[in-house]
Amino acid sequence: MSYKIANLYKRIFPVLCWLALSFTARSQHEHVGSSLEELNQAIESSAKYDTAKEKEIAQFKTAFVQSNRNDALSRFTAYFTLYEEYKVYNYDSAFHYARKLQEAAIELGDHNRIVFARLKLNFCLLSSGLFKETLDSLNKIDITGTPDHIKAEYYALVGRYYYDLGDFDNDTYNTPAYISKGNTYMDSALQLYPSVSFNYFYFKGLKDIKSGNRTEAGAGFKKLMQRAGLSLHELALTASTLSDIYIYNGQNDTAISLLTRAAIADIKSCTKETAAIFNLAQLLYKKGDVKNASSYIEVAIRDASFYGARQRKVQVSAILPLIEGEKVSRVEGQKKILITYSIISTLLLLLVIALAIVIFRQVSKLKAAQRIISEAHIKEQAINQRLVETNYKLSEANKIKEEYIGFFFNADSEVFAKIEKFKKSLEQKIAYRKWDDIIALVNNTNLKKEKEELLENFDKVFLKLFPDFIQRYNALFREEDQVQLKDQEFLNTDLRIFALIRMGIHENEKIAGILEYSVNTINTYKTKIKNKSIVPNEAFEQKIMEIKTQ
Repeated sequence: MSYKIANLYKRIFPVLCWLALSFTARSQHEHVGSSLEELNQAIESSAKYDTAKEKEIAQFKTAFVQSNRNDALSRFTAYFTLYEEYKVYNYDSAFHYARKLQEAAIELGDHNRIVFARLKLNFCLLSSGLFKETLDSLNKIDITGTPDHIKAEYYALVGRYYYDLGDFDNDTYNTPAYISKGNTYMDSALQLYPSVSFNYFYFKGLKDIKSGNRTEAGAGFKKLMQRAGLSLHELALTASTLSDIYIYNGQNDTAISLLTRAAIADIKSCTKETAAIFNLAQLLYKKGDVKNASSYIEVAIRDASFYGARQRKVQVSAILPLIEGEKVSRVEGQKKILITYSIISTLLLLLVIALAIVIFRQVSKLKAAQRIISEAHIKEQAINQRLVETNYKLSEANKIKEEYIGFFFNADSEVFAKIEKFKKSLEQKIAYRKWDDIIALVNNTNLKKEKEELLENFDKVFLKLFPDFIQRYNALFREEDQVQLKDQEFLNTDLRIFALIRMGIHENEKIAGILEYSVNTINTYKTKIKNKSIVPNEAFEQKIMEIKTQ
């Protein structure tokens, strides 16, 4: 059993290792992609950061001028502040204020301040790549009797000078000697820096790298990056220097992440004297990411030109042709691919055109047939609609006819009975020559009442057929113009006119005859009613005709 388990383990273990490595590589790739996206956003916002810095400097200059500080000590303090603002931002301005700082120190006659100011001037010269001028100036500085922090700064600056000179020469003969000298001076600086200061940890790590103690240097820089309270510039320095160790070990993805982080911090802190984005462009170029490499090398050129760093321009000029050459090669390759695709696309297009012609003809025939069918269908729908409307009208007419035939039969029967009764009574009175009774009988016959009863019966039958007529009629008027019926009143004259119209009686003469009015009176009623309506006059009767029976 143990043998089988061991054998199974031997088979599964390589697969698990492969999966773990694949997952790690994918995670690193995704992390690098998101970091570069963040860097691209920072580059887009770089002008905003620079504008804010320029505004802050301008405000300080204005405040300094307005304060009218004529004493050398105040000017020394102000020039130092301006130097600090410019030292990694712009060489010309930093150099200018370093000289002003030195002039103020000489005016004060303070040896310590004079050495302090000359160190700032030398920092500018070294950052700009003026190695000879830096060395000449450093050799003239006398640090005898100065405080430890000035001596430490001097030794660190000299050590950095030899390190930078070794990197610039980058040969097997001179560089080792420069590194050795740099280490000697850096040892002296480390003895003077406080052991808990940023400078102590940073320069110790830098010396370890130059001495080949990369493991110890890496551990120190990682610890330093986790330190709380680092400024953006300190973070950029630490991350950029730590990336050198990973580049040496071939861990380029980690180095890219560190350099990206350093470049973002440089942009946000308006640091133009930087190698982070240049080194990042180099790594991305080696990785095959020519697009980002080209973009970042342009930023590096712009920063180097803005600051005035000569050595950076030389470094950039060495790799820029390679990146541009690779871009040209890729463009040529893409051009060939595009030509091949164009030929294939042209052939496919011709085939598509041929098929399109065939399909177009078939579609035209189908459209013609579909048009004939559609027209027939539309005609059929129109006929069906007319049939529906006709059937509804016939049904409505039959309903009205049934109601009013019954109504008039009943009315005629009642009238006939009344006439028959009147006739018999009249005949009796004539037979007995009761002339006074005859006159009284005739006078007692109320034709107006008979007419009103007839109209009232008409109203009842109409409202039975159209129970919502009054509501629908009133909806055509504003509230104050709507009909208000009296008690025991079914329809008034206004309603009765349009009730007759709804029954299909549109001639004013017929309406006048039924209601016993003149034609002019009917016209006056209709005009007055339509003028009060909220619908156009010409559409009023159509709205009345749209009222349905129940």
